[in-house]
Amino acid sequence: MNQGRKFIDRLISWSPVLLLGSLAALTYWLDAQIQQQPARRDGTTRHDADLFIESFRATSFDTDGRVRQSLAAKRAQHYPDDESTDFVALSMALTDPGNPRFSVTADAGTVAGDRETIVFAGNVRAVRDAAPPAPKQGAANSADGPGGPVTLTTELLRVVPKQGRAATDRAVTIEEPRGIIHGVGMELDNNARTLKLKSGVRGTLQPRPPSK
Repeated sequence: MNQGRKFIDRLISWSPVLLLGSLAALTYWLDAQIQQQPARRDGTTRHDADLFIESFRATSFDTDGRVRQSLAAKRAQHYPDDESTDFVALSMALTDPGNPRFSVTADAGTVAGDRETIVFAGNVRAVRDAAPPAPKQGAANSADGPGGPVTLTTELLRVVPKQGRAATDRAVTIEEPRGIIHGVGMELDNNARTLKLKSGVRGTLQPRPPSK
């Protein structure tokens, strides 16, 4: 009993030291957890290309086997750090059934890592083909036919193919059969068949001919 009592007394006397030691160990562990990990030296954190493809071409189809989107470039290079891909001499075409064909060409381009957005840069030229004619409902609508193609040129264009949208904050020139207009900043919705200029709009458009 005396030996047991002595052991308990000794343990009690050492308890502050044990507590401080535990706290020190816990502090060291927490500090190690929040310290930044050393930079990896295998190249994965640098924006270095890991794959090059010459004469790149990719095509996607719908469930009926019809071409929905095609992408082509003189050269493509992929970056593993953010999964983006850069292109040289990039061209794209969207051919969704029921919508006007929309195509874009540029000196260069980048597809984001999420594959949702394509940025075209340098001598960007986009063409939206004429819309298909609407069903006629009488003589009053005889003039409601497809307009001619719309061509726009700019230096930077962001395209979201799945949404059929394109936008730029740069100067843009738009040409169509009725005339030509200039502006700064543009939003295009190929599905809704709308085009909006944001500022600095100037140019000339001829009115539509009166219906017969």
